[in-house]
Amino acid sequence: MLALGGVVCLLATGWGAYRLWNGEPYPDADPQAVATRLGAQAERVRDDLAVPVPADALPGRADTGACSYRGLRSVAHIDESRPDVRSFSLAWQTTGVPEETARAAERRVRLRLARQGWRLTAENISDMGFRYEDPGTGDRVDVDWYEPTGTLAARVHAPCGKVPGDHPG
Repeated sequence: MLALGGVVCLLATGWGAYRLWNGEPYPDADPQAVATRLGAQAERVRDDLAVPVPADALPGRADTGACSYRGLRSVAHIDESRPDVRSFSLAWQTTGVPEETARAAERRVRLRLARQGWRLTAENISDMGFRYEDPGTGDRVDVDWYEPTGTLAARVHAPCGKVPGDHPG
């Protein structure tokens, strides 16, 4: 019985050390499913904004971003990103949008996201902008308006996830 207790203690210590070193694991991410989800959300945001967007301003595919190591391992890899973990985003912008048009457009996006249960996580991140997050997926929607150029920009972002080994980074 004492030996069994020692084995359990040893396993628990090993698991704890592994978790301390590596941190919380990233969730698995299917790049195609994430891109499809982001694309659908970007379309809804564009429809809500209802402002003219040049065809060449809309992204054809999701961009990927680097993600850091977690846990104490991040100290050992401070300037490195994980090759097997990526974030995803779609972004577009249009210029020459008057302030009142931008305010009405942003109001429509805010109302829909709030009705769908998204949480407001940041405001005034530009001259006039906000960020909402989906509590279920961690996806974020940023909408910003910049006064000097009348630029209305939207970005839909998915958090870091572990991708299959054959995914081109």
